[in-house]
Amino acid sequence: MSSFTRKSIISTLLVGSVLASTAFTTLPINQIFNPVASAASSSFSQFLKDNAPSRTITTSSKGVATVTNLSSTVVLVNKKRNLPSTYEPKDLVVPNIPFSFSGSSPKKQMRKVAATAMEKLFAAAKKDGIDIKAVSGYRSYATQKAIFDRNASIKGEAVANKTSARPGQSEHQTGLAMDISSASAGYDLQQSFGNTKEGKWLKANAHKYGFIIRYGKDQEKLTGYSYEPWHVRYVGVYIAGEITSQKLTLEQYLERAK
Repeated sequence: MSSFTRKSIISTLLVGSVLASTAFTTLPINQIFNPVASAASSSFSQFLKDNAPSRTITTSSKGVATVTNLSSTVVLVNKKRNLPSTYEPKDLVVPNIPFSFSGSSPKKQMRKVAATAMEKLFAAAKKDGIDIKAVSGYRSYATQKAIFDRNASIKGEAVANKTSARPGQSEHQTGLAMDISSASAGYDLQQSFGNTKEGKWLKANAHKYGFIIRYGKDQEKLTGYSYEPWHVRYVGVYIAGEITSQKLTLEQYLERAK
């Protein structure tokens, strides 16, 4: 994507605020919009720089690496970057979307910005005749520990850690991730979901609403996890589009902004 296109996209997000601030001036329109594109591009570059992996981590005396940009929509969590055990997003809400189970549950929650985007994704799916349901969103550190410990007791830790995260290393704790499935896959979280029409639709359209397939096919060496066509992660529309079109992992994308 050209820099001009990027500036145009980003500047669109800021036009409203700029027009509001200049509502009582007599500046020509070209003097309003050109600075917006430049300022927007600069702000975006600074945003990526501020969220670069090398700038968003602290290491304890015991060698435990903990992320510091907890509230960021591009917070990077993986096997080398942990969330604090006490961390819980302050803006968790339940998106108005269908779930594969009934009743109330913390795993129906997402951070507000991600929940709003998820509602738009589900609305688009319904419009296209795609029947999907949400399976699992937010998980606390304690919940993830219980899940991992159970999987490890059955499969062994090494095998378990290919398909489930250790506590503190799960994107679900950020409130920005959601597992999605369909009746055609039995609402299971299996790789076969990627071959269903629903899984194919999700892969082709998730980025339009700010989500990426976080653990892509043939990316295990880069992400540390097996292919998960059901796991989507919110990063914002523009970034999701770049990651998807360039077939990158979130790690690769953020590493470029050193």
